Amino acid sequence: MAATPTSAQQRERRAIWLLGLPTFALALSITVVTTYLPLIAQDFTDNSIVVGVLIGSEGLLALVLPLVVGTWSDQLKSPIGGRLPFLIVATPPLAISLALIGFANSLVIALGLVWLFFAAYFVAYEPYRALYPDLVSDENAGKSQSVQAIWRGAATGLALVAGGLLFDLTAWLPFVVTAVLTLAVMALFLHAMLNEPGRRWHEPEHPKPLGAAVRELRSLVAGRRGLQAYLAANALWEASLGALKTFVLLYVTVGLGFEVGDAALIVGAAAVFVLAGAVISGILADRYGQLQILRVTLIVYGLGLLLPAFTTATLPLVLIAPLAAFGGGTLMTLPYALLMPHMPAGSHGALTGFYSLSRGVGTMLGPLLTGIAVEVLRGPFDGTEGYQAMWLVCGGTVLLSLIFVRRMASALRLAEQSGPSGAGPPENPASDAT
Repeated sequence: MAATPTSAQQRERRAIWLLGLPTFALALSITVVTTYLPLIAQDFTDNSIVVGVLIGSEGLLALVLPLVVGTWSDQLKSPIGGRLPFLIVATPPLAISLALIGFANSLVIALGLVWLFFAAYFVAYEPYRALYPDLVSDENAGKSQSVQAIWRGAATGLALVAGGLLFDLTAWLPFVVTAVLTLAVMALFLHAMLNEPGRRWHEPEHPKPLGAAVRELRSLVAGRRGLQAYLAANALWEASLGALKTFVLLYVTVGLGFEVGDAALIVGAAAVFVLAGAVISGILADRYGQLQILRVTLIVYGLGLLLPAFTTATLPLVLIAPLAAFGGGTLMTLPYALLMPHMPAGSHGALTGFYSLSRGVGTMLGPLLTGIAVEVLRGPFDGTEGYQAMWLVCGGTVLLSLIFVRRMASALRLAEQSGPSGAGPPENPASDAT
């Protein structure tokens, strides 16, 4: 007979699903911005590098803001803990800037609104993400990230399909509708968290000055080859995802000649396989180890992303699309789960900021490198006006990350051979014993 779940286990299961609500809201909003702002930007620029800079500006903020906000949320004391106040403060400007982006009619206005949106996004996202190690046990890290990826996949699919249909009606409509929905979902989450029975808030036992906490994080990462390799690998994964989100609709509409609504349906269909990858990869990672699943996935995913750079024929693209989309779902699920079990108590927010720092490097470089590649390779790829070049960046960065995954595995083996030291987290964040 199966054991009856304890009240603590029931609360954790509820927390895992409840924590998905902000992911849905934030993924919905950022997908609409990164996917449909490049289409709006065509009204005031036809330069792909400018589009890459516009969307890649997210990465500039991510180089500083997440680390500061995440560390601050480790130290903040309030009646509702250190995390939720940031979500309460950031949600209104996030929704307002998102709605106004749809009406941007110049590069300066678009850039200002995008910076406001991303600043609010990071102020909300880092403390929210740190709630996972606060409320979820290490044993359920993979499961929690699979559930989160389900929410993210659902939001991404909705943004791509519904956003495209709304964009066909009028360009500002997907931004306004998404802003309203984002505000409603975030309000629902905050209401549920504030009224959660038996809730336990993160409270710092010994609050430290912000500067001291940041220095402590630097010392935690210094000399740990596994964490350093993780930083590089995650940056490359985010570069691939950032390039894909920014330019995929331009590739389908400008490069292949589809209408925006049809393109949204085509790209949205791939979201079904992204969702499947998110669900299955978390289960497999908890059973067989995260690094093993990642190694196989990255090879298939990277090669699948390279294929469209060499052909626009329908049959091979249709055949490879499900595998590539499945790999994308895996890549949206496992990176943070690699880090969760090795976050010291009191540093959840800081190491979440470290995670987003690596994301920021990628989200800045991915769109920028793709914009440059499109402009430079317009000649060889004139049939798609250069947009086939995006697949070289998307696939190349994924395959390049295998070098750093190998270093993570090597660091893990060294840690296992040396045995537990009792002096903090293992050198490598990618434990296969999750």
